[in-house]
Amino acid sequence: MTGATAFWVDGPGAGALRDEDIPEPGGDDVLVRTLYTGISRGTESVVFRGGVPVSERGRMRAPFQAGEFPGPVKYGYLNVGVVEQGDPTLVGRTVFALYPHQSAFVVPSSKVFVVPDDVPPRRAVLAGAVETAVNVLWDAAPLVGDRVGVIGAGMIGCSVARLLRGIPGLDVVLVDVDGSKAAVADRLGVAFAHPDDAPRDRDLAIDVSGAEAGLQVALESVVTEGEVIEASWFGDRAVRLDLGGAFHSRRLTIRSSQVGMVSPRRRGTRTTGDRLALALRLLSDPAFDALLTGSSPWRELPAVMAAVADGSSTGLCHTIDWRAA
Repeated sequence: MTGATAFWVDGPGAGALRDEDIPEPGGDDVLVRTLYTGISRGTESVVFRGGVPVSERGRMRAPFQAGEFPGPVKYGYLNVGVVEQGDPTLVGRTVFALYPHQSAFVVPSSKVFVVPDDVPPRRAVLAGAVETAVNVLWDAAPLVGDRVGVIGAGMIGCSVARLLRGIPGLDVVLVDVDGSKAAVADRLGVAFAHPDDAPRDRDLAIDVSGAEAGLQVALESVVTEGEVIEASWFGDRAVRLDLGGAFHSRRLTIRSSQVGMVSPRRRGTRTTGDRLALALRLLSDPAFDALLTGSSPWRELPAVMAAVADGSSTGLCHTIDWRAA
């Protein structure tokens, strides 16, 4: 057995580091030593606060989750490390895995994805966000020349905006209440607007704000017969919308997007593994470094997670550095 350190949510609002034993890798396994993990602010905040609805606890399980909601539970899915034992073609390679915050772990070799040589390890923790953005765009299916609003300049919203920028002729505006996100939008190569100034001529709006006010802005920003893709996840929070006025006469559409399954538009030809491998290739774009806004050593993880969950720690992707002893 090999020793490791892992982060557990003990219960709503409480987390701690625990020592764990991990087994020697079997014939089809690899032992990975973690370099970095990333905190998925939206989902992991909901988990840390104990806000996963009973009805969604099965669907919300992370691939290598241990324990049950609301806790104790070991949760997370943005892990980049180096293979130390196992498949000789993988030993020494930097890989991404959908594994929780833990210093070392053993998984089947089929569950790790090689990080391309032109993607730095810390940037690779964004693979989960970019994979989600890929699925959102498969669902949204924007057309060349569309005017698109992205509501919410969080990690997912910024990833969506950057991928949209690569489609010829699109007019992309990133909308957020935080004016400091204008600098991030500039690094991503897209326009920025406060909700009060959001353009109202969008053919398509993608809401990733995680706020009912953001979804309302999305509805108000699209043209007649426009479509809103709702990609936020609200956990156990109720959402109220104003669906009176011109909602029906303008024939607006709200459609959900969720990363748990491949979009129906590509489900027959792409697997979740294909989607994640694509996300890693897309991360060769250095503009994604704009999303890496904070880093802390692993010993500080319980305090960092609490600060992220209560909103006192702001930014986009906060990474945890596991390289120190």
